[in-house]
Amino acid sequence: MGAGLGTRLRPLTGDLPKPLLPIFQKPLITFALDHLIDLGIESFVINTHKLAEAFTDFFTGGTYRGHPVNLIHEPNLLETGGGIKNAQSYLDGAPFITYSGDILTDIDLQQLIEEHLQRDNDVTLALRQTGLATGIAFRNSRIVDICQKYGVTGNYDFANLAVWNPSIFSRIPPGKKISFIPILADWIGGNGRIGGIVLDQGRWFNISSRSEYLQVHRTILEENWKPAYVTETDWPERIAKSAQIDPTAKVLGCSAVGTDCRVGKAAVLEDTILWPGAQIAFRSHLCRCIVRSRRNVAGLHHDADL
Repeated sequence: MGAGLGTRLRPLTGDLPKPLLPIFQKPLITFALDHLIDLGIESFVINTHKLAEAFTDFFTGGTYRGHPVNLIHEPNLLETGGGIKNAQSYLDGAPFITYSGDILTDIDLQQLIEEHLQRDNDVTLALRQTGLATGIAFRNSRIVDICQKYGVTGNYDFANLAVWNPSIFSRIPPGKKISFIPILADWIGGNGRIGGIVLDQGRWFNISSRSEYLQVHRTILEENWKPAYVTETDWPERIAKSAQIDPTAKVLGCSAVGTDCRVGKAAVLEDTILWPGAQIAFRSHLCRCIVRSRRNVAGLHHDADL
């Protein structure tokens, strides 16, 4: 699911769509793809909207690690339900997984698939105590309410991962902008087999704001966290191999320096992320900043997107 606007991450998402934000040089969406490849998934469909050309440029040749990647552009944003319907020609005929483009997690997806198949569900949602919301009412392996449509108090949040049977396509009107949440809520009332599984183990990050983007870098370094499915031996790559950092400069805290960056003499980077090609001038001091690609920055900056 890559078609969001990323409004809470502006102006960063004016340069890159949220799923392509780098996490220690690795684009966010590649964690999801690696996670699914590790599970045995063989092909992918990604919906796009804003900055769709960035996805095309990244997935050169329409593949990732030898697996087909089909990009479906939405000129008009269709939201989660409409996005699924728009991908029907690629997904119809077998169960499929949806994976949000703004999460980073290592939860056990095999449990999600097994729950879906063993319970013969129409849909199975990954549930979690995220601390963000509790809109899903989960009782005895069934989701019985969403957002209190039927007056049942929720006790879990949707973890933005789900397994679906193709029967969902008949319930979504074509070409309509619609979330799948009201569709599932109505299906519950029509005796749909809407299941769930609580997956509180492992780490789960929702990267929807600059503070969450910075915090995930800090957590990765401080906790030495690396998902088992990540194949790159040099990740997390705190400083890209092609970056040029003057010997008198300091790179402190959870800072990350991207490819082809240059950091000048006596410059200080503190909990700061540089995207590829950023240039930091002599004696500049950046604290909790994010410098976008190919920007030239000089001076003193705190808590700024540059």
